[in-house]
Amino acid sequence: MATVGTPSLDQLQVLIAVVDEGSFAAAGRRLNRATSAISYTISALEAQLGLALFDRGNPRRPSLTQAGQTVLAKARGVTSDIDDLKARVAGMRAGLEAELTLVVDVMLPSQRLVDAVQAFEAQFPTVTLRLNMEALSAVSQLVQRGMATLGIGGALHTAEVGLETVAVGDVLMIPVARPDHPLAGSEAGVVGAARRHRQLILTVRTAFQQGGDVNVFAPQTWPLADLGAKHTLLLAGMGWGYMPQPVVRDDIAAGRLIHLDLPEMPSGAYPLQAMYRTDAPPGPAGAWFIQRLVAQAAPSLPL
Repeated sequence: MATVGTPSLDQLQVLIAVVDEGSFAAAGRRLNRATSAISYTISALEAQLGLALFDRGNPRRPSLTQAGQTVLAKARGVTSDIDDLKARVAGMRAGLEAELTLVVDVMLPSQRLVDAVQAFEAQFPTVTLRLNMEALSAVSQLVQRGMATLGIGGALHTAEVGLETVAVGDVLMIPVARPDHPLAGSEAGVVGAARRHRQLILTVRTAFQQGGDVNVFAPQTWPLADLGAKHTLLLAGMGWGYMPQPVVRDDIAAGRLIHLDLPEMPSGAYPLQAMYRTDAPPGPAGAWFIQRLVAQAAPSLPL
């Protein structure tokens, strides 16, 4: 079996130009080469591969063979990867990060996260963004351990030393339960009533150290490491608990949940902050992401 030669990047680019322009002559004009040079390059490529890439029955508009279509798809992938590599190297030479590893508290409203991520990828297409979602103190622990470059988490759950922080707004936390829950009916507004009913609370996964509990009133609690699970159990009437207001806004409007009247603490702000290690500050892309979150927190951008 004959050995298959290794095509050059130039040969692949010529192949793509011929297909995109529709003829050898048009490809020559695009690449500023003679038609004969284009034809020679394609012939050399076919000889290296041992395949006929074009059906030359119509010399004015050559069409790809089935083998040619397969090679073209691979050629486009190779040239795209080369372009991406060149762009990434140029960015790194200019001081831009190759990637940004981000860990985000589940309390950050999803609208804010989507806005920031979409804007980031449009602004820095060559920077790979790696995203993790965690709860409470797990965010700062991942940053402190060097497993994330940048964290977006709660100020009440950041006890690690060696971290720099930037305030990026807050999210309103409100107590909720199903309309048929006693705290939404006969015990609404009664001081101490919340202590008599199971409270669903958010906690961190076992891989992390649990921080101090906030807004925990009831002796009987169900600690949950997933905000979605907590939401589902609240809708099922399995207890009451605090939730980010944006997450339950539609449920309250539809009557599936009730904003409880708790004299102890009816609602409260959950301060959010960006954080990074003092000895490993973010580069231009990470700094831009922080500023995007700061801008979101301004009154003009109520996400």
